[in-house]
Amino acid sequence: MKDNKKFETSPQLYARIAGLFYLLIIIAGAFAETFVRNKLVVYGDATATANNIIHSEFLWKIGITADLIMQICDLPVIIILYYLLRPVNKKLALLNLSFNLIQTAVLVANKLNLLAALFFLGDADYLKSFSPDQLHTLSYLSIKLHDFGFGVGLIFFGFVCLIEGYLIYKSGYFPKIFGVLMTIAGFCYLINSFALILLPQLSSILLLMPCLIAELALSLWLIFKGVNLPVWKEKLAVS
Repeated sequence: MKDNKKFETSPQLYARIAGLFYLLIIIAGAFAETFVRNKLVVYGDATATANNIIHSEFLWKIGITADLIMQICDLPVIIILYYLLRPVNKKLALLNLSFNLIQTAVLVANKLNLLAALFFLGDADYLKSFSPDQLHTLSYLSIKLHDFGFGVGLIFFGFVCLIEGYLIYKSGYFPKIFGVLMTIAGFCYLINSFALILLPQLSSILLLMPCLIAELALSLWLIFKGVNLPVWKEKLAVS
C-alpha cells in the first residue's frame, strides 16, 4: 500500500525507469535483428545460413540472449505503464496489460525456434540419422518459424500500441503527439503481421519504421520528461 501511494504521489522516478528499460528493449532488439540475424541468415539459402551459424555459434547465442533480455525488460515496462495509464481508464489499462503479457509470452516461447536452429547444426549422435542437407533445411525451417512467431507476437503488441495510443492521447499528462504516433505504430504492426501471414510478399521492414520512431520517442520522453505532475494528480483524484 505504501509503495502504491508513493507511486501515485510522485510517478516521475517510475516513468524514468520505464523509459530506460524501454530504451534497452529497443537497443537489444535492434542488435539481435540487425547485427546477428541479418548478418548470419541468408534468406533462400539454407546451406549458407547453416555455415554462417556454425562458424558464429557464440554470436547466434548472444542474439538469443539479447532477445531474452528484451523480454525480461518488458515486464517492468508493462507494470509501470499500467500504473501510469490507469488514471485515464482502468479497464483499458488492464486490457493493455493483458495484451502486453500475451505478446511477451509468445515472443519468449518463440526463442525456442532459434535454439532449435542451433541444435540441428550440432554434432550429437541422434542427428546422424539425417543428412547434412536435411539438417540445414530443418535449421532454416526453425528460423522461418521464428519469423512467423515474431509476427504473431506483434499482432498482440499492435493492439497494445493502439490502446496505449488512445490512453496517452486522452491522458493530458503526456503530449498528444505520442498518442498519435503510438496509434500509427499499432496499425503498422497489425498490417505487417497480418500481411506476413496472408500475403508474405507485402510484408516489409519499412512498415515497422514508424513503430521505431514512436517507441523511441516515447522512451526518451519518459526518461527526460516523465509526466506532467499537476495534470497527473488531477486525473488521479477523479479516477
